[in-house]
Amino acid sequence: MELAWNIVFVLLSSSPCWAVDWESTWNFIVAAGPLPSDWIQDANPPLSEQGANFTAASLDAHICSQQWTATSGEYLASLHASGVTHYKVFLSWAQLLPTGSSQEPDKNTVQCYRRLLELACGLLSCMATLFHWDLPQALQARGGWQARRGGALWTHAPSIRLCDAKLWVTFHEPWVISYELRTEHAASRPASLQSRVAHSILKAHAKAWHYYDRHQRAQQRGQVGIVLNSDWAEPYSAEGEDVAAAERYLHAMLGWFAHPLFVDGDYPASLRTQIQLKNRQCGRAVAQMPAFTEEEKLLLKGSSDFLGLSHYTSRLVKDAQNGSCGPDYDSLRGFSQHVDPRWPQTACPWLRVVPWGLRRLLQFASLEYTKGKVPIYLAANGLPTEGRDLDDSARRDYFKLYVNEVLKAIKLDLVDVRSYIVRSLIDGFEGPSGYNQRFGLHYVDFKDGSRPRTPRKSAYFFSSLIKKNSLEIKKIDRTSQPFIHSLPDTTPLVLGPSEVPSKAKVVWEKFSNQSKFERDLFHHGTFPDDFVWGVSSSAYQIEGGWNADGKGPSIWDNFTHTPGNNVINNDNGDVACDSYNKLEEDLNMLRALRVTAYRFSLSWSRIFPTGTNDSVNKYGVDYYNRLIDGLAASNITPMVTLYHWDLPQALQDIGGWDNSSLIELFDSYADFCFRTFGDRVRFWMTFNEPMYQAWLGYGEGVFPPNVKDPGYGPYRIAHTLIKAHARVYHTYDQKYRPSQKGVISLSLSTHWMEPKSPHLPRDVEAADRALQFNLGWFAHPIFKNGDYPDAMKWKVGNRSELQNLPASRLPSFTEQEKRYIRNTADVFCLNTYSTKVVSHRTPPLQPPSYDSDQERTEEEELSGPPSALHRAVPWGLRRVLNWIKEEYGNKQIYITENGVGLKKSQIEDIDRKFFYKTYINEALKAYSLDGVNLRGYVAWSLMDNFEWLNGYSVKFGLYQVDFNDPNRPRTARTSARYYTEVISNNGMPSSKEDEFLYGEFPKGFIWSAASAAYQIEGAWRADGKGLSIWDTYSHTPLRIANDDTGDVACDSYHKIQEDLVALQNLGVSHYRFSISWPRVLPDGTTRQINEEGLKYYERLIDALMAANITPQVTIYHWDLPQALQNVGGWENDTIIQRFKEYADVLFSRLGTKVKFWITLNEPYVIANLGHGYGTAAPGISFRPGTAPYIVGHNLIKAHAEAWHLYNDVYRPTQGGLISITISSDWAEPRDPSKQEDVEAARRYVQFMGGWFAHPIFKNGDYSEVMKTRIRDRSLAAGLSKSRLPEFTEDEKKRINGTFDFFGFNHYTTILASNLNYANIISSYDADRGVASITDRTWPDSGSFWLKITPFGFRRILNWLKEEYNNPPIYITENGVSERGTSDLNDTVRIYYLRSYINEVLKAIIQDKVDIRGYTVWSLMDNFEWATGFSERFGLHFTNYTDPSIPRIPKESVKLYASVVRCNGFPDPASGPHLCLQAQGKTRQQVQFLGLTLDATNAETALYILFSFLIFFLIIGICGLAFTFYKYKVSKKSPSTSQQELSKM
Repeated sequence: MELAWNIVFVLLSSSPCWAVDWESTWNFIVAAGPLPSDWIQDANPPLSEQGANFTAASLDAHICSQQWTATSGEYLASLHASGVTHYKVFLSWAQLLPTGSSQEPDKNTVQCYRRLLELACGLLSCMATLFHWDLPQALQARGGWQARRGGALWTHAPSIRLCDAKLWVTFHEPWVISYELRTEHAASRPASLQSRVAHSILKAHAKAWHYYDRHQRAQQRGQVGIVLNSDWAEPYSAEGEDVAAAERYLHAMLGWFAHPLFVDGDYPASLRTQIQLKNRQCGRAVAQMPAFTEEEKLLLKGSSDFLGLSHYTSRLVKDAQNGSCGPDYDSLRGFSQHVDPRWPQTACPWLRVVPWGLRRLLQFASLEYTKGKVPIYLAANGLPTEGRDLDDSARRDYFKLYVNEVLKAIKLDLVDVRSYIVRSLIDGFEGPSGYNQRFGLHYVDFKDGSRPRTPRKSAYFFSSLIKKNSLEIKKIDRTSQPFIHSLPDTTPLVLGPSEVPSKAKVVWEKFSNQSKFERDLFHHGTFPDDFVWGVSSSAYQIEGGWNADGKGPSIWDNFTHTPGNNVINNDNGDVACDSYNKLEEDLNMLRALRVTAYRFSLSWSRIFPTGTNDSVNKYGVDYYNRLIDGLAASNITPMVTLYHWDLPQALQDIGGWDNSSLIELFDSYADFCFRTFGDRVRFWMTFNEPMYQAWLGYGEGVFPPNVKDPGYGPYRIAHTLIKAHARVYHTYDQKYRPSQKGVISLSLSTHWMEPKSPHLPRDVEAADRALQFNLGWFAHPIFKNGDYPDAMKWKVGNRSELQNLPASRLPSFTEQEKRYIRNTADVFCLNTYSTKVVSHRTPPLQPPSYDSDQERTEEEELSGPPSALHRAVPWGLRRVLNWIKEEYGNKQIYITENGVGLKKSQIEDIDRKFFYKTYINEALKAYSLDGVNLRGYVAWSLMDNFEWLNGYSVKFGLYQVDFNDPNRPRTARTSARYYTEVISNNGMPSSKEDEFLYGEFPKGFIWSAASAAYQIEGAWRADGKGLSIWDTYSHTPLRIANDDTGDVACDSYHKIQEDLVALQNLGVSHYRFSISWPRVLPDGTTRQINEEGLKYYERLIDALMAANITPQVTIYHWDLPQALQNVGGWENDTIIQRFKEYADVLFSRLGTKVKFWITLNEPYVIANLGHGYGTAAPGISFRPGTAPYIVGHNLIKAHAEAWHLYNDVYRPTQGGLISITISSDWAEPRDPSKQEDVEAARRYVQFMGGWFAHPIFKNGDYSEVMKTRIRDRSLAAGLSKSRLPEFTEDEKKRINGTFDFFGFNHYTTILASNLNYANIISSYDADRGVASITDRTWPDSGSFWLKITPFGFRRILNWLKEEYNNPPIYITENGVSERGTSDLNDTVRIYYLRSYINEVLKAIIQDKVDIRGYTVWSLMDNFEWATGFSERFGLHFTNYTDPSIPRIPKESVKLYASVVRCNGFPDPASGPHLCLQAQGKTRQQVQFLGLTLDATNAETALYILFSFLIFFLIIGICGLAFTFYKYKVSKKSPSTSQQELSKM
């Protein structure tokens, strides 16, 4: 057993080692389990010589179990950034070696641990525990650690290099393993068994240590130790007997293992003496201590580089030498255990809170065992609670007390303690207590399938220990805050007024003509190093505490407490997220995200309850001071908004913003804030979105103060706001900027406005005008000339005059005010969310309205996915940034709000993740491609909050807030982890994997193009052809788009020469086509062979060979004879023989010329689409849980029979190759950190490609995952056996290995996640149990299912290599569709082919995948099954409206032909390559009117000549008719002179 266990120790070492250097300036280390992103801390320098950090280890699950859902590189990178130095992981012997044998490792588990250690040890020092009580059952059945020779097998270990973990723990708490035998063997002699187990464990540990010492230490410089658990034993009294009993307790618990390892290689003498005494007292051998040989003692002594200690509680120990002679633990050792009733109780009956015991235990261990020479690692310490209990103050107090004792031991007693590890990071399974006892810093909801983790208060407290590295309070250096912005120019540029429409209309000229592909193509890159990443919130939306500590009411307090306020659910912000009382929780979220800035607003009424400076509320000021100080301590820059809509009600009572005195009052408030907070705040915003304050508050009246004055109010209020902003700007500029050196601006908002008809000038003008009314309303006065844009002044002025008003409704600034207002912003702050489509309209003049003044209609842009409020239209962000650049000069721009609101509150907010991915990418394009001076991006919002009129019904947060819980717990969403990843990467850099590879394919690489009989041939009833199932299916109503059929298709049956020219255009060496079964055998049987059909294929093959093009023939490409379908088709196993007979005809008639055969094309489509979904012929969908599997079963056997026929009968003389073509998408896990998504992705590929590949290329049978899942679901549904048919052993042998190559079709990739269907649902999809989505950044094609994902091609090719032992692969289909276009410049296809083929090259050169050829789909546009002719995959355009159906080359022909000629991608750095300059030499040359032309150009010239002939013929006829008419007229006019006639 020792040998098997040692394999666990060395099994992972075949992969490279990645650990960081052990030599650290920090002696007190951190060990960690995988931290979720809602608990990551910034690293800070140690406060003391001993200091570094604290964190936690999760003991709840082995990380490679299927239930584990929280491991990912994101977490580990966050740990590294937080200052955590070590990662503690428990390896599972039972998972690595399920049988216990080193010969039978579980490959998936091995790979899982390798991936984990590759991630972890590349960033942190790994602390790996080899054995944590999970002995493989197979070994336990053979006696386990109790076996008399339990340690005898520990003699050899494979010499495989270990991963560079710097700390290895051999056994975790072996006392528990030994002690628990008391209950398992109560009827036998547990004492002897306990001793025997301990004896085996000690010897196994020693041998592991020596193995590492001999083979690994010199190279890896790591340490190997053991973790022992021990209570502290306090004497029950000062009596000598009780003192001796307490010492015996410690020797029996801790010394049992520590004494042999750290002292003299043997058990404590007191322990052996006590057992001998007990045996004498009882007159018999109650127990025996095994003896070590002298050689074993030498091995044991000193065989531990450190002592790990787990400690939870203490005991009062009393002497009990006169106890019973039973073999129980206590009586055998002569003591009894007690507790002091004054010690606080916990949720565990055995655990009392006795913090001073920890210090005494550390002293004892140091003096008795380590003696200052061996470090001590405190490996587990914690407190259980019960239930949800997020406010776990008891645990927080426990940590304070126990950590303080550790500090005392370090500082006062000089004990060499190197770590403090909390049990545990998250709630987990606690043995017999199940999930009732909760040790976690994070609460786990085990009833939720996604197992969300929500931090308890103790998590926030403990994270502060990480940050401070002590229990002391760190002072904040307020003079060293980061400065993230440039100061404004001392001589600002004065810009003139905007034209109408503005010069920024060039943005529409630049972008509106982009194709969708060009518009949406993902861009890789990074932002500048000083780019600001932030999140945002606002006071009323998150703070709560609406009347706490002297805060005055705001207009939003008053509004939400007024009945009939139209807020959904009558929600209000009284408590909101309770941020006023949860400052530390908010700071921890910000640190977890690793943002560099936090944008928040100040509550005017919290600072000045009455709105004036004679009512300063010191509690409110203190709250903001603590917030700003906390940000400063975390190196997070505060971006402070002075006013975010929550005006003090006292000021509204005197008229609010309608009262010009508010300009002075706002300035007084701002002055106080600058003076109080400005030493730490360097980024100020006066107002947030003043447009909404003006329009919604004073126009529509839906926001407080609910003034409905749409024609006058908005303009009047905006006028005041602009002047108030300017006043505050000058106050800061003159009084505070010289010393504080900050910047000040305001946050403006707009959607992007896209003209409905970009080529219609008045729609462009309407879009520009809408931007001026939204953004320019405030930006034009402030950033340009101090006045409103002319577009506003003209429209409002003209409409006012038409309304017979004496003056414009838009107020005017005086010249002095204009000078005062202009250039009163240092940077441009933009809030933007969506895009609107705008067109011109003439609205009614009455009633006057700001909205009508814009003279435009506004619609949703429907190209983006919907959300709770707006559609996500990311490309609008790039355009609005460009518009700002063109309109206001290249100002520094900060996006201060951008996000998406969702109705659902789920943790896995994939839609929000994609929103940020696409929007941030558009911002990246604006910066890197367009030269926009973008300096920062701030996401809205940090957490769910009060969303104004929507209350809490719309969720914008990166963090979920549970508003039903009074504690308002915050839980990180998927989007939070993604945003953290973007911040860590400072954008979206390309990976090494994505770099384009220049080079050549192997010599002899095959280049081909593909088609299929039904898709191109037409002639559906010609020359004796029988009906196929696709003839029937396409003539069935509602089956095919546009009611298309393949009756004529591309008419290739009559156009062999034209198809040949198309192939020659490509320069391919091979052509893959299929044979129509009913064209050769009309009724599907050999009773009637259609010679005309065979002759067609003979002519085609001969023409190909004459042109040096090799045929690749697919025997069956879905067009089954209808006569066979009438008797059951592929569901009737007689078809196996019919298929073999059909193949025999082809081999015998065509095999002398065809050397490359494919039996079946994409059997997955035949089985599942044809017989499960019913979206392909024969259209069967009513047996989705059985028919696909029956059909698949028969397809596999039919293929095997055809292969054996060729192999046995024809290969000896014909010498060809034969195999099958299998199709599969690649699947990536939707969330790579979730094991269930990883498993779902694997399952997706196994159920699609592996369904047919596994029997043929692996073992003759279906994969285990298919067999197990379908069987289990069948039985659970009440069936007596699996719905998946079984192969007999003979069939398995006949099927296995029936291939000469792997024919592979691939097009796209999906994102997979686990989806559990009810057992009653019987279908392929339910059996597979996978939900699939796609990434929004993946480019679209003309097919809904096909997203352009080149990376997936390489990955699935590598999967084929690993899964099927690197068979020779021929890619038999790969291509992309477009829809409804005759544009020959097929940019999408060029991009697709170039990138996908390059991934094939990488797979060959870099990954050593054995790929022999590539086939593009397809040669020409054709009948694309259920979509008819609407999807076009062809490299040649097929014009179906022309009776001659010409094949016209697209631009992609040039690209593919150049790849074929060059056999790859020549490196442009090496200069011009001849293959790129060469013309295709294979094109057929034609003499035409004395010129030598290729066939295509000659055909075009012929059409042109024919057109000219028709034209001149018509002109001639018209001329003759005119002459005849004139002649007739002249005969009737005798007065016409001869002279006139002659002129005529």
